[in-house]
Amino acid sequence: MKSMKPWMMSMVALLCITGVHAAEMGKTDVIRDYTDTVAPADQQAYEAGIKNYNQCMSQHGYKYKWTALLHETGDTYQYSYISEPSTWASFDAMHTAGKACDQTWRTAVNPHLKSETSAFLVRTPELTYMPGGMPMTSALTEVTYFTVKPGHDASEAFTDVAKKIVVAAGKSKWSQHFMVLKVMDGGQGAPDFIVASYAKSWADFGEDANPPLWKMVENAYGKQDAAALRKSLNNAIQEVSSHVDSYSPDLTYQPAGK
Repeated sequence: MKSMKPWMMSMVALLCITGVHAAEMGKTDVIRDYTDTVAPADQQAYEAGIKNYNQCMSQHGYKYKWTALLHETGDTYQYSYISEPSTWASFDAMHTAGKACDQTWRTAVNPHLKSETSAFLVRTPELTYMPGGMPMTSALTEVTYFTVKPGHDASEAFTDVAKKIVVAAGKSKWSQHFMVLKVMDGGQGAPDFIVASYAKSWADFGEDANPPLWKMVENAYGKQDAAALRKSLNNAIQEVSSHVDSYSPDLTYQPAGK
């Protein structure tokens, strides 16, 4: 997966989609993300508070799963929680159902938080290569943040290139999988897009793609066209960073019966 970073950095300007069309309101393409930052001295108390909060939700029959991820690289005192892919309407129901445990969160968790951010992540199937669908849990998730340069023309060009990469990956049955997510309403400093890829272990994570991304693209479109695609994508990048998360079953909320 290490060899995937250069192309993932290039895929940053995949989308320039604004808003959500009414026809898409019923699609389960939306994920909610919360990321908490804690002080080292508060880590144990914070995790105990999360478990108390999960217990409260279970007692009130809360039916929506939230997967907990521990940040293994980057800021290792951060925790992320992601909902299952849902419709926009589902988040109204989640908000209402969660009110029963708001006070538990405020008393058991908030005192141990340094900060918290939240955003919606919208899946983009046409720009994603994930045969078999998104894994609900994975030992490791590499998360790459992208901030893109402004400009309609650049976004249009990169969208076209991204689609060609996905087509090439599908035709070649490429061994590496990736998911592109558009970040909505993440606040100041939030990335525009996220590329997520998954691994079963550190050994799996460290294994290079075969063939590498741009060799795969070259095989599909020829050396000259692949070089032009790569240059166009790279020109769109303003800022990029990445980190690795691990799945935490202890802090994940799993509704009864699921």
